[in-house]
Amino acid sequence: MEVRIFNSADEIATACADIFSELLVTKPECVLGLATGASPVKTYTELIKRCKNGEISFSKVKTFNLDEYCDLPRDDKNSYYTFMHENLFNSVDIKEENVNILDGNAADAEKEAKEFDEKIENAGGIDIQLLGIGTNGHIGFNEPADSFSDGTFKVKLTDSTIKSNSIYFDDDSMPRYALTMGINSIMKAKKIVLIATGESKADAIKATIDGEVTPQVPASVLKNHPDAILLIDKAAAKLL
Repeated sequence: MEVRIFNSADEIATACADIFSELLVTKPECVLGLATGASPVKTYTELIKRCKNGEISFSKVKTFNLDEYCDLPRDDKNSYYTFMHENLFNSVDIKEENVNILDGNAADAEKEAKEFDEKIENAGGIDIQLLGIGTNGHIGFNEPADSFSDGTFKVKLTDSTIKSNSIYFDDDSMPRYALTMGINSIMKAKKIVLIATGESKADAIKATIDGEVTPQVPASVLKNHPDAILLIDKAAAKLL
């Protein structure tokens, strides 16, 4: 696991966009695993700029998103479907039929999860998986647990995750469940890039890098991946 420390989130965004841009140029039909939340927004902004400048293209790209809330309308302002379109897809030349986002309102969550994993496999697997990290060390919505999860599944969100994400929701409307790629699904990606910024992520980064590999710190499993890169700022690295 490679760790790179930067002075700012802007520097991280440039470095992350460089990694993605290299793949987009050398393999235009690549498969991208994408994340939501505050961490990747600056990277998406940089990729949009490069796409509009003609440096890269998403026209042959397929994407798969890490997760989606359950029991939230797809067009809700806080759905990850909406997030991805507003922060990336609407501003680049990707084809809508190549965008794959889990349906958190599927009548059969298990069937939806299984079919999602099959789509990834049929696409040839994910070339680069982008990740953020929760304050409790979660990646995707893989919360601390007694064992590492396998494929995509429905998960009950922990109180700490609900607290962290509830700032985007009104009153008690924050969903309590989500569909998420499992740890094994994430680890199948050929390359993994994790972004972490701010002091609130320092404990999780410390546990991920210096602690043992344990499902109690889901991100720690990245130490077992052959090509994982952590892009973190000095605030997130303060305990290292």
